[in-house]
Amino acid sequence: MILHANMRAMTKSKNSLFYLLKKVNFFCIVSMLIIGCKSEVSKEIKEEKVKPNIVFILADDLGAHDLSISGSNYYETPNIDKIAKEGTIFTQGYAGSRVCSPSRATIMLGKSPARHGITDWIGAASGENWRKHKRNDKLLPPEYVHALPAADTTLAEALKAGGYSTFFAGKWHLGEEPSNPENSGFDINKGGWDVGSPKGGYFSPWKNPKLPNEEPGENLSMRLAKETNKFIESNKSKPFFAMLSFYAVHSPIQTSEEKWKKYREKAVAQGIKESGFEMERVLPIRTQQDNPVYAGLVEQMDDAVGAVLDKLKELGIEDNTIIVFTSDNGGVASGDAFSTSNLPLRGGKGYQWEGGIREPYFIKVPFIENAPKEIGTPVTAADFFPTLIDFAGLNPMPNQTKDGVSLKPLFENGKISERPLFWHYPHYGNQGGEPSSIIRKGNFKLIHYYEDGRNELYDLSEDPNEQNDISAEEKERVSLLENELMMYLKSTNAKIPTKDPKYDPELAKEIHKNRVEVLMPRLEKERKEMLSKDYQPNETWWDSKITKD
Repeated sequence: MILHANMRAMTKSKNSLFYLLKKVNFFCIVSMLIIGCKSEVSKEIKEEKVKPNIVFILADDLGAHDLSISGSNYYETPNIDKIAKEGTIFTQGYAGSRVCSPSRATIMLGKSPARHGITDWIGAASGENWRKHKRNDKLLPPEYVHALPAADTTLAEALKAGGYSTFFAGKWHLGEEPSNPENSGFDINKGGWDVGSPKGGYFSPWKNPKLPNEEPGENLSMRLAKETNKFIESNKSKPFFAMLSFYAVHSPIQTSEEKWKKYREKAVAQGIKESGFEMERVLPIRTQQDNPVYAGLVEQMDDAVGAVLDKLKELGIEDNTIIVFTSDNGGVASGDAFSTSNLPLRGGKGYQWEGGIREPYFIKVPFIENAPKEIGTPVTAADFFPTLIDFAGLNPMPNQTKDGVSLKPLFENGKISERPLFWHYPHYGNQGGEPSSIIRKGNFKLIHYYEDGRNELYDLSEDPNEQNDISAEEKERVSLLENELMMYLKSTNAKIPTKDPKYDPELAKEIHKNRVEVLMPRLEKERKEMLSKDYQPNETWWDSKITKD
């Protein structure tokens, strides 16, 4: 308007040559502005079209070495392996916690359990209620948060605000309503509720109010994949975030007769060891990957992953779809179903050692040329939130993702600043883990135990399997790391356990003796039964043989 007014003031006659030149210039200017606007609009439309889709696949209780690509010569996982081979493997990838709910909350919030307050699986007893388990432990676990904090923004909410359609399928276990998927940023929820295990089992009819039974004998993992594929197909022309959160491979472990037979024969061919367990500090722990039922359950999940990968390819959108694959904690080697072995890593689900928190951690970003095949930088589940927000081109949320950082620079041959990583689990696990907090800084990992205040220190570059505690030789390093850990816990108002005045040392000895002399032989017997050619859990193989009449 100012330019036009000045030109009009300079013009004295509509018949003058200047007026004609001015008129021509004006229309040129207008045309240029229109073309420029169209160009900007086209650019925005183009950028909107290339905003990446995101498929986040979360396994439950899958160990770091439960995949063929990560070292298992027993389990077969070609589809999950494909994600790793075509994407980037984080060889030092960690869960947010050693058990499910805290780790899942860390993925959703970009914060560690000490900060968001969900420090145990939701439903676990705390305080004096812990005594109902009759374990006779030295400490009483503290109270913890039982739902996603309402004031926080979830990953789904952030992506939805950025123009994404959002979908959730499978295990939630992050609180009762209103702390459910539908109120946490997901447009659609298939199967996610407050329960953390597959009620009714892995074959229809299951007992899930958020996932109606449709076909008798249908496999739960495949059904979740089918629901995911329906969402992907209906949203293929716009950016979407689909979170496929399997109940597998959580107990109860179940599979079909066909898959059991396949892996039973494989175990026989490889040679069945006489012993499959040894004693850890508290409970027996599995040392062999030879459970044919668990192996079948792993393959059922892998089949479901394959169905989703096939759908992305069929729709022609795989080149614009980021795929994440990880697990919420280590494989169950003790407690629950004693399903797998995480060796050479020590421990498993519930444990403070690497077997409890080290995970498969794969991210496939197909549109980044020459993305590294492997990255050795230590990373955690808290990093998924800022990383995916960054790839989506949305504004960072540093106040929300206080414990996570974007890993995008690592895909572009860059670096991220070295930082300490923290874990806080002031509870007793069902699997034999002890109340403790952890700091990893560089290659050194310090574990602080609450029962007696002792510390363990491991150099993971020299001792990744945590067999050599060097705390006695590295007293200065122990002091520095412990101080840094305590400062972090204080800054997050972390809750710690208290001593139980009813603890009975003599009773504790009897309980431990029973675990060695009664539980261990029973586990060995059950292991051999599953590997027997006559094994049959029930007539319908957990309902996998039920068909329509």
